[in-house]
Amino acid sequence: MRMKSRLFMVGAFALIFAGYSLATPGAFQATASKTAGPMKPATTEAEMIKSAMSAAPAAIAQGATIVTMDEKMMMKTLRAGTNGWTCMPDLPTSPGADPMCVDKNGMEWAHALIGHKNPPADKMGFGYMLAGGSDASNTDPFATKPAPGGSWVDTGPHVMVLNIGTKFDGYPTTAANTKVPYVMFPGTPYAHLMLPVR
Repeated sequence: MRMKSRLFMVGAFALIFAGYSLATPGAFQATASKTAGPMKPATTEAEMIKSAMSAAPAAIAQGATIVTMDEKMMMKTLRAGTNGWTCMPDLPTSPGADPMCVDKNGMEWAHALIGHKNPPADKMGFGYMLAGGSDASNTDPFATKPAPGGSWVDTGPHVMVLNIGTKFDGYPTTAANTKVPYVMFPGTPYAHLMLPVR
């Protein structure tokens, strides 16, 4: 988990929101692992594209724009897309594999997160993290590492429903059990529903 520092210029599609921080993308792993540890960064654009595409179903990933961060922490497009989705490879700053794909509204939501602004009203977004993810916090959208004594929030393959205000009411707001749906970043403008898919 960790999305991060990913999205933007589109300066930093830097999804902090998925435990991402501005760093070099990491190599693809088929499933999320709580004990993966530091991951070797991808060394080729082909590896980065493969990692990014692992986040979503092939029908989405095949037509998605693939982006990563360059050495100056600026957005770099590895492959232009045609379907309005944007995918990014795993980053080695969290303990598990966490590539991510989001739709156009999801990118706008992520831009708002990175800019510490309110997301655009009435624009529900959707994201895939089918390789799983590791987040530094379930409550702090801007955390880059767990709080002292805390641990990473590890969620297996999941999808995310973004930017629907308080319509998450009734779902758990803690990550005590990441095998069931729960709200990440509750009580903030960046609250989103995490839906495990297996």
